Amino acid sequence: MDEATTEHPTSGRRYLAYLTLTALGVVFGDIGTSPLYAFRECFHGPHALEVTPGNVLGILSLIFWSLIVVVSVKYLIFILRADNRGEGGILALTAMVVPVRAAAGRYRLLLILGLFGAALLYGDGIITPAISVLSAIEGLEVATPFFTPYVIPITIAVLVLLFFFQHRGTGSVGKIFGPVIVLWFVVIAGLGIWRIGAATDVLAAVNPVHALRFFIHNRWHAFVALGAVFLCATGAEALYADMGHFGKVPIRIGWFGLVLPSLLVNYFGQGALLLTDKSAAEHPFYHMAPEWMTYPLVLLATMATVIASQAVISGAFSLTHQAVQLGYTPRLEIAHTSARERGQIYVPAVNWALMLSCIALVLGFQSSTRLAAAYGIAVTSTMVITTILFYAAARRRWKWRRWLALLICGTFLTVDTAFFGANLIKVAHGGWFPLVVALLVFTLMSTWKTGRRILSDRMRRSTVPLRPFLQGIALEPVVRVPGIAVFMYSNPHGVPPALLHNLKHNRVLHETVIILTVETQEIPRVEANDRLEVAPLDHGFYRVILRYGFMEEPDVPAELARLRLPGLHLEPQQLSYFLSRETLLATEHPGMWIWREHLFAWMTRNARPATSYFNLPPNRVVELGMQVEI
Repeated sequence: MDEATTEHPTSGRRYLAYLTLTALGVVFGDIGTSPLYAFRECFHGPHALEVTPGNVLGILSLIFWSLIVVVSVKYLIFILRADNRGEGGILALTAMVVPVRAAAGRYRLLLILGLFGAALLYGDGIITPAISVLSAIEGLEVATPFFTPYVIPITIAVLVLLFFFQHRGTGSVGKIFGPVIVLWFVVIAGLGIWRIGAATDVLAAVNPVHALRFFIHNRWHAFVALGAVFLCATGAEALYADMGHFGKVPIRIGWFGLVLPSLLVNYFGQGALLLTDKSAAEHPFYHMAPEWMTYPLVLLATMATVIASQAVISGAFSLTHQAVQLGYTPRLEIAHTSARERGQIYVPAVNWALMLSCIALVLGFQSSTRLAAAYGIAVTSTMVITTILFYAAARRRWKWRRWLALLICGTFLTVDTAFFGANLIKVAHGGWFPLVVALLVFTLMSTWKTGRRILSDRMRRSTVPLRPFLQGIALEPVVRVPGIAVFMYSNPHGVPPALLHNLKHNRVLHETVIILTVETQEIPRVEANDRLEVAPLDHGFYRVILRYGFMEEPDVPAELARLRLPGLHLEPQQLSYFLSRETLLATEHPGMWIWREHLFAWMTRNARPATSYFNLPPNRVVELGMQVEI
């Protein structure tokens, strides 16, 4: 996308402006709504600091330098360099440094870290909508205590509506996302400027000396406060994850041109307010506004948090799609909600799981302050893992010198671990929830990955090599019937089990037999010219390898329609597809613990059927069953 802006200056600039506006509505919603709760949690709640000039300036200095170091320098300048052919996110980064089929050896630790980092993002995807929407609706309490009993029901209603309309896709409302978020940033910047005018001394917090004094004076309490300070940067990972949709340039322009200045001005405005009115600590964001503006501000904040939640939910869908294609999760139903935008997808199973989890969190924690106690541990853990994987990419892919990679990544890791350590305190106060979610998702992903590898090994050991099989056909001819049969098998050099079963039971072969292997590459998308590989074999057999990237959805009939074989014209509706359906039996064979084997078997039974996943016409598919011990 970045290159497109340089081909035609006029149209390029317009397209860049469009991408930047769209990115504002999708990428920055999470980090853009953090002023609702980040600064407040430092001076309100179980670990509240005393509202003093020194503490206010110290917290503001920490927020300022966190946004500069963690978001601006680490993510916007360095991490965005780690694009996997344009795609970002922790799974795309893992695919850069870990081969898809790596399961042991030097890649094992990196693979585990990458999988666990991806699993942590699901925990973040549950908490973000809950805390964002709840903190926005709580603004009604500032206007009048009348709304206090209705905050929870209104929040749940907004969340239900948000998830209910996910199946429609973001295309129909996407055009208003950008303008609404732009209005949001303009408003919060205006409020900040207005409050700073009454206490300009707050601008001194830019000096990092205030952060140092804050630590010297508060010591342990200052370290605990880092857990709340980190809330200002919780959306940083989304900047990287959504890079594939918009490109680096629009994200950088949006951040440095509007988002960063607006956030800083608003945070400093909240600090200026506390310097003049200590009683505003409970809801400094809403107390910044004049009384007449409270209801409009609550409405705008609710819209902004819904958009922020939309971005996180879409990110969970995208992450799931990548995980399916890379072989980390079973095949799931994935619906494309736009005919033009390939990144707009809907995953029903993930959508409803997120909705129920969000509602459970709101009912369980009852307030955004309590939810803030659970928020941060998942994101800090992911940031630590991202830094480690970035170091591996810098050394192995870009051949950075060791000292340079250690200097840059070591600096980032020091900051990351400081925030991680501060957030560890939250584990007992609700931080266990995203960790449990992550552990659950990681168990499912690792079990599926390991189970598929074990199953592949079992199948490979019993697979008949293709060459001897073809030689046997020449020695013992079999009855050939008209038509073209497509046998799908993951091993392009072996005889598909479905072919052997068909030959054994029906004692016939089609005149033309295509042995089809679908491979997922370690890149987001495969060029059309590299998609198909065809090798003619003897006796009317053809070996075809069909390659997809991990961001693509397979469509086997459409690709076979492009296939040109000597003397043959393939009509999609005339092909017969033969697949093998394995019934897995958990046994005491070496491999996985028995409970994981049962879990893998259950996941296999409930996976999306191969017919649907490969977009095969159901009335042209024959499935032959077999039992496999794992």
